[in-house]
Amino acid sequence: MKLTASREALLKPLQAVIGVVERRQTMPILANVLLIARDGQVGMTATDLEVELVATTEVEVETAGEVTVPGRKLLDICRALPADAKVSMNLSGEKLTVKSGRSKFTLMTLPAAEFPTIEDINAGESLLVSQVTLSKLLDKTHFSMAQQDVRYYLNGLLLETGQKYLRAVATDGHRLALCEVELDDKKMPEQQVIVPRKGVLELQRLLGSEGELEIELGSNHIRIQLEGIRFTSKLIDGRFPEYERVIPQDTSNELTVDREALRGALQRTAILSNEKYRGIRLIIKKDGLLLQAHNPEQEEAEEEVEISYAGDDIEIGFNVNYLLEALAAIDSEEVALAVVDGNSSCLLREPGNAKCKYVVMPMRL
Repeated sequence: MKLTASREALLKPLQAVIGVVERRQTMPILANVLLIARDGQVGMTATDLEVELVATTEVEVETAGEVTVPGRKLLDICRALPADAKVSMNLSGEKLTVKSGRSKFTLMTLPAAEFPTIEDINAGESLLVSQVTLSKLLDKTHFSMAQQDVRYYLNGLLLETGQKYLRAVATDGHRLALCEVELDDKKMPEQQVIVPRKGVLELQRLLGSEGELEIELGSNHIRIQLEGIRFTSKLIDGRFPEYERVIPQDTSNELTVDREALRGALQRTAILSNEKYRGIRLIIKKDGLLLQAHNPEQEEAEEEVEISYAGDDIEIGFNVNYLLEALAAIDSEEVALAVVDGNSSCLLREPGNAKCKYVVMPMRL
């Protein structure tokens, strides 16, 4: 294998795939990036056996070939070279020589045949959406995914397709985030897949603000084709909870409040909440919303917020972090907050918009 390219041409795809290369590996080859040079292009593949990223870039290929090299070392070399540098790579035996100007680096390689790759995912339907649309869905829901929960199907994000919609749902058992967008191009079959947490976070990093992408759903994998990058992730094999059942339907006790005013009040009151449980009490009355917090050191915080409300008087406790994260995902100036009683979940959403919903379970204080 022998090729020549500009530093930029090599750096961009390396940066795109390096996120899945773990620093500590059980298998040495997983610390490597697979390079495949042919037809005026070099493909770079990285994987952690759960998520696979492939990025391609145009280069001058003198001799076609394939090999795996230490990913982070190659990235660091490219980063350290001058901005307009020309880089040549030449494979000789088990060593890859990287040259640029007066710099020369020799890297040890491992055979390409040993590198685990995901070829065909047996996808059924494919779906075209804009990068902005998918990015919005993930941004508005990903924070509710569980982390290392024994209920493994919660450690990811549900993507659901249906008659002209694409929906994302995440829950950790204490709160739930749901957001959906309408699709105008074609009717999709109803299908649910759970994308693992690492795949979701990696995808968020890759998504830009322009262009379309293609989503393919297989029985065990999801594949997303962006411009110059192919993302493939294993799916979590499990049944996602029936999330519709936990979304409160009774919105008779609904208040509307200025989002920033509520957010600021929650942040200030939370300063004196219990650092471990982060509990905060909401006292909802027609004349206003009172926020209270206290901690084991006998310290207390209290703040009142103006609201528009005509329902029953309710006293209820929540984890303040869950409320703040839900508020951060809502874009409108005002937010609607519905609570049935002191023991029921709270529903947050934009007034008059049912596309994105946030449910937070109450806590005893």
